[in-house]
Amino acid sequence: MQVDVNLELDSRSCSVIIRALARTAGKTGVEMEALTAVAVAALTVHDMCKAAEKGIVIKDIQLDYKSGGKSGTYM
Repeated sequence: MQVDVNLELDSRSCSVIIRALARTAGKTGVEMEALTAVAVAALTVHDMCKAAEKGIVIKDIQLDYKSGGKSGTYM
């Protein structure tokens, strides 16, 4: 299994956009691993930035796309 995490700074909204892509050759879904990777990255950013800004909010962690597995494709 491979999970790639990407962080993008959005200066207009003063936010960090975090995306994760999980892949496996197995027959199991890996969406939970991708969602967990995003949550852990968001918590890490929060921990690193809390001294500079106390009002940091983590929001909108969601599954955008999934393919394969029993349930097929989700968009």
